[in-house]
Amino acid sequence: MTQPSMTTLELDDIQGIILRDRPFPYFGAYLLLRIDNPAQGCLLLRRLVPRVVSGINWQDHTDMAWFNIAFTFEGLKALGVPEASLQSFAPEFQQGMAARAQYLDDVGESAPINWEKPFGTLEVHVALSFFSGDRAALQPLLELAQSSQDDLAGVTIIYRVDIAMLPTTRTHFGYKDGIGIPLIEGSGSAGYPGQGPAIKAGEFILGYPDETGNLPAMPQPETLGRNGTYLGFRKLYSRVAAFRQYLRANAESQEEEELLKAKIVGRWPSGAPIVLSPQRDDPDLGADAKRNNNFLYNDNDPKGLTCPLGSHIRRSNPRDTNLAVVTNVNLHRILRRGATYGPMLPEGVLEDDGLDRGSIFIFIGSNLSRQFEFVKSQWHNDGNFIGLDQERDVIAGANDGSGTFTIPQHPIRRRLHGLSRFVVTRGGEYCFMPGIRALHWLGNLHP
Repeated sequence: MTQPSMTTLELDDIQGIILRDRPFPYFGAYLLLRIDNPAQGCLLLRRLVPRVVSGINWQDHTDMAWFNIAFTFEGLKALGVPEASLQSFAPEFQQGMAARAQYLDDVGESAPINWEKPFGTLEVHVALSFFSGDRAALQPLLELAQSSQDDLAGVTIIYRVDIAMLPTTRTHFGYKDGIGIPLIEGSGSAGYPGQGPAIKAGEFILGYPDETGNLPAMPQPETLGRNGTYLGFRKLYSRVAAFRQYLRANAESQEEEELLKAKIVGRWPSGAPIVLSPQRDDPDLGADAKRNNNFLYNDNDPKGLTCPLGSHIRRSNPRDTNLAVVTNVNLHRILRRGATYGPMLPEGVLEDDGLDRGSIFIFIGSNLSRQFEFVKSQWHNDGNFIGLDQERDVIAGANDGSGTFTIPQHPIRRRLHGLSRFVVTRGGEYCFMPGIRALHWLGNLHP
């Protein structure tokens, strides 16, 4: 049934990371926990939940560390959530990310059988995330998490990965990250040019109307589901040296290499969109939040002569592109919270040094299938929606050595061949991030 518009969000009940940006630079860590004793798992929650920051007081903690909690389906079972409530969750969440590998093109090296443990196992129950603009400020909160389970034999930290977003805001591939986050209706954010009209809150937070005018299916009871969201956690290894080698092999000069790099992503390394700066990087444009996302494709580049239809940012958010397979773009937008892990490969180095580096990709949305899985299967790993047949995304696609990338130009288009996979999935989990009232509800399942 269609519901009336609801634009006032209960910010004090929504975990802050859903709606609020982190500072730049920031540092952080993710911990994964296993629960072997439901009562002790609930006790741990009661100790930690008071430190969770909401969307309403997030900015009051800019000099501190932020903390968030999410659960896998197995984690909710381990806490003792009633069966009727468990069955009210989305089927994709119940199955888990490893079981959905075919929809995400996690095949070959990225297949779950090759994932780092404990990803894809029944042992991952709780995901804790920590962020701060000050590395030292993280320690008290990390120590709290550690000490909170030191005397609880039924709770174990089974995985940790440290992350950061440095002042350059660059990924390991050399591109500025964190541009183009959708504006959410009722979030309290004024937005900035280029975000477009606010997207209905129900696309990202349960309990509110979505873009169809309906209320998305919500876990029950309402106390558990309202103001929660689904979350996809992925550890993605970056083959930086292989990417640099491919650029070098397909360009005749440093300038041509930089242009090719911009064509592949749709932005120059500074973040300047190629559609607004076609010939060269413009660091001032890239650094200007009021300009670096303020463009449409049909106004500037309908045929992709400047920004190829298959570029990464155009696939991830087609905006007003005339699509061969028509869809409402806003139904498939996602909130993304990314961060890098591991040391940077020094500039200019073309050989792999064997070190683990990449990104932690976090998807946030109310519909795993229609949002995250659709973007991965249709926009990143299938070119039909933009008339490019089976051509895949160069950066995020599951290329196997035979991939292609089309660059429209006059008089004859250019097509690159021999694309391999530059990003390998090393692990992932589907999680549910409850509202703060729901965290208290979960913590009291076993008083």
